[in-house]
Order: sequence, then structure tokens, then C-alpha cells
Amino acid sequence: MNETHVATLGTLDTHRRVTVVGAGVIGSSWTALFLAKGLTVTVTDPVPDMDRQVHDQLQRAVPALRALGLPTTDLDRNLRFEADLGKAVADADVVQENGPERLDVKQDLFARIEQAARPDTLLLSSTSGIRATDIAQALRQPERLVIGHPFNPPHLIPLVEVVPGEKTSQEVVERAVAFYTALGKKPQVLRKEVPGFVANRLQAALFREAVNLVVQGVVTESELDTIVTSSVGLRWAVAGPFRSFHLGGGSGGLPHFLEHLGPGLESLWRDLGTPVLDEATVQLLSGQADFGASVDELEDARDEAQIKVLQAVSAPSTLAIEPAQKQ
Repeated sequence: MNETHVATLGTLDTHRRVTVVGAGVIGSSWTALFLAKGLTVTVTDPVPDMDRQVHDQLQRAVPALRALGLPTTDLDRNLRFEADLGKAVADADVVQENGPERLDVKQDLFARIEQAARPDTLLLSSTSGIRATDIAQALRQPERLVIGHPFNPPHLIPLVEVVPGEKTSQEVVERAVAFYTALGKKPQVLRKEVPGFVANRLQAALFREAVNLVVQGVVTESELDTIVTSSVGLRWAVAGPFRSFHLGGGSGGLPHFLEHLGPGLESLWRDLGTPVLDEATVQLLSGQADFGASVDELEDARDEAQIKVLQAVSAPSTLAIEPAQKQ
């Protein structure tokens, strides 16, 4: 397949009609982005008040979209709702599924979607950890399905983990990458299927030790959040873990860092905790979860600050140099 053909497959001109399956937080956030990019969106969900849910979330997304330079006037003019799944996907160029995180539910959804959608419709799932290989067992054409896992909220955070299954075709992967790129996202294709993919595994690893440190009484939740946002959070926003440690190795880079500090890291790994979320731990964590404002207020403040970070790290800099891709 030549590069021109691949690029054409994923442009917004050839993917104008998107069906969002699931009107929850993720589905509504995707809907906001798709609409702001000028796409025609159909939302389908069995809940009776899906239109209210989506419109509420759209209004909450408007300030962030506007700050990102996207049009928000009459945002819902190309939005429609359809309770019948088959009718909702019948003329879709793209389906972005955001149903419950249960394998049986997703298999049922995609079996019905495959039956009703066009043969060339791009089938994407926002699942945060279920393998495409497992979902696709319910499909007659498993090569059509690929994971497009966003980082919440999708209308704001650039990452999309594109995770093919064992039978996903290369053309479908390339179409997904081109589609998300055209939306202004940063799609990253994973080379293997692993539970939770990459971003959530990293988040889980850090959160496990965060819970351990709070349980052990080393810090409070608030103190730990401050430590992260004033140190590794800032560092990793411009240079991930490997590049950060490469810089930490001085002129010798990562090899020098690992040679001199690797043994200490291994010793620290062995000392990391393995807490369990039993009743006592949950009560302890919940008891400290007082952040002085409502969830809506905290989300608004987070999004406003996150946009400033995105704008800062998007500015030209030497750290923005993309490393060569190794095969």
C-alpha cells in the first residue's frame, strides 16, 4: 500500500461520519472532539437520557476546546442521537466504542456493529485493557478491529494507544493512526498486547507505590500529590523516564546512568510495597480524599492547568526532537 493511499484512508475528508457507542464520560469527550473537528456524530446508548448526558458534557468541554483553538459555536449542530445500535452505525465511516469494560459486552456490541455497519467502516474500541484479540473472537472478520485507547479526557489529552489484535490487518492499523493524527492526537502503536496497555500500567505502578507510602504513614495524599506535581510530573511532561535518566547520566547518557545507579535502583525496586485495597486501606484513602472543592470544580481547574502545560510542551525546543524509530 503506497503512502498516499494510506494517508487518504485516514483523513477527515474520508471519515466524516462517526458513531460513538456509549454516552458516558469517555464517549461524550470523544463526541466533543469529533464535533469540534467538524465531523458528523451519531451517539448511541441504551440509557434513556443520553442526550442530556452528552449535552451536559459538551458544555463542560467547551472552555477547553476553545482554549485549544477549536471552534465551539453551535457545537452540536452535526450531532444526532439514535437508540438503535444497528441504525446508528449503518452509514458510519468510523465507530468509536466506549461500552462497559466487560469482554462479553464488547463482544456482543461488536458482533452487532459488524452485522449492521458497512464492510469498510473503521471499528475502534476505547477499552482500557481488554485485548482486541479477545473482542474480535466474536467477529466474522476479526481483522477489522483495533483498539484506540485514549487517555482521559480524550478531547484534551493527546495520547491514543493503538493496539492491534493478532488478526488486525495492517491497513486497519494505518487507517486508525491516520485518523487519530488528523484529529490532532498522538497515536502510538503498541508492538504487543499486554493487559492495561502502557499508560495505564505505568500509572498503576506509580499509584501502587503512592498507596504504599500513604498506608505506611510516610506522607499524606495531599503531600504526595505535591511531590509528584513539583518533580517527576514536571520532568516527565517534557522528557519521559528513559530520556530523563539519559540526561541524568551526563555525557555518558543512559549507559553511564545504569552502570553507576542501576544497582541502587534494583535495591529500591525490591523495597517497593505491594499494598492491597482491602477495607481498611480504602477507608484510609477515602478519608484523606478532601480536596477542598467539588469534582466539577477540580476538573475545570485541572483542565485549565493542563492546557497551559500542553501549550508549553508543544512549543519548539530541543527536547521536542523525536528520536529515531528502531524496528
